[in-house]
Amino acid sequence: MARGLARVAAGSGGVKATQRDFASTAARAARQCKLFLFCGQDEAGASAAAATIVSLLENPGERVELSGADLKRDPVRLGDEARSSSLFGDQRHILVSASGEEAHDALKVLLELADAGEGPAWPVLVIASGATDKSRTAKLLEKRDDALVAMFYPPDLSAVTASVRQMADGAGVKLGGDLAERIARACGLDVRLCQSEVTKLATYLDASPQAPRNADAAALDAVGARTEEDGFMPLVNAVLSGETARLSGELKRMSDLALNPVGLLLAFERRAAQLAQISARIGPRDDIGAVLEAETRARRVFFRDKRDLAVQLRRWRGQRLERLVARLMQLHRTLFANNQGGEVLLAQELAEIARAAAPRRR
Repeated sequence: MARGLARVAAGSGGVKATQRDFASTAARAARQCKLFLFCGQDEAGASAAAATIVSLLENPGERVELSGADLKRDPVRLGDEARSSSLFGDQRHILVSASGEEAHDALKVLLELADAGEGPAWPVLVIASGATDKSRTAKLLEKRDDALVAMFYPPDLSAVTASVRQMADGAGVKLGGDLAERIARACGLDVRLCQSEVTKLATYLDASPQAPRNADAAALDAVGARTEEDGFMPLVNAVLSGETARLSGELKRMSDLALNPVGLLLAFERRAAQLAQISARIGPRDDIGAVLEAETRARRVFFRDKRDLAVQLRRWRGQRLERLVARLMQLHRTLFANNQGGEVLLAQELAEIARAAAPRRR
């Protein structure tokens, strides 16, 4: 694979995508681009897209992982890593996990070096949760022929269900729409967890693209993606609805089932993003019931979720919802930095959020 960032003439345009057209754009972007920005509220979708690009690189080689906080402290480091060789002189790619604009200055330094002809660089992929395609970071890249800017909006049930069916097709699993929806719901609309379930299902069925197999409910039960009652959502709903009486039992269930703290937190982030999306549609009318009915008819909300969403929309609106989203993002970063004590830390934070959501006694 050719190594290097192109000098870009003014007025040329880069590659843009959203989750709707990313699949049809990915192969061309992997061939054409050396800089990839994945942004938006759907951090799981952005991460899955980054993994897709890596799989499409001719020779991805060694992965070098950097955090946005690292690059914010030392913006020059990205350029150094992108131009350095691995221990054995092999190929490499750089993966940056950032929040908001943390990678902006580092990318600016890297681009200045490239445009000054400072030599070739390895592919750089930046997952910038919380940033948008209108951010300063995106504007650095949007006019470059060697860059992809991909925006990932909060997913809805129908979109994730369709993604699950695409995953299944690629793995040689013949999956009906009802089972695909069940996987989507059980995984809290997290496409990375959905991919894991599809992979387990394909392994269980001994399926492959060359030897497809039919999946049924029994096979799905066997690999573990049963219903949301066996997953994250009971705890998510108890916390965000302020149901403190249920909290201890749900936290015990989290421990007993050894639920993955990061996966569980992603389910909270998903629900918070969904609340923000629905809240924007409610606007000044404040007619929560009517909006939820419309969302259900449009298959963006599952009918069993309406009651919980109605309660949570009354608990989390405006600045309170913004603070919740910011707190969950900070907790996500903390968990990655301290994964050994993740379960205890998460339980403490969820207890505080539940108390904040609980109705005040008069």
